Amino acid sequence: MADSPPELDPKLRTELEAAAFRRLIEHLQQRTDVQNIALMDLAGFCRNCLSKWYAAAGAEHGVSVDLDAAKRMVYGMPYDEWKAKYQT
Repeated sequence: MADSPPELDPKLRTELEAAAFRRLIEHLQQRTDVQNIALMDLAGFCRNCLSKWYAAAGAEHGVSVDLDAAKRMVYGMPYDEWKAKYQT
């Protein structure tokens, strides 16, 4: 069984989680060959889910995050452009 992660200062934990999230977004932007349906089938979430979660997190913190803006952040371009270029 794996050891439990060390107790972290809450600020450091948030920074590490944010860095991991940014790396996930970067990875998904590079892997345009991976379709959302494949992500959904295998992992139970997709790029659109991440966009919605990001917007919901903003709302939980009293910040209005437009869903289209969240999708641009996740996809690295407007969603319609990504679909035209990469969705099969």
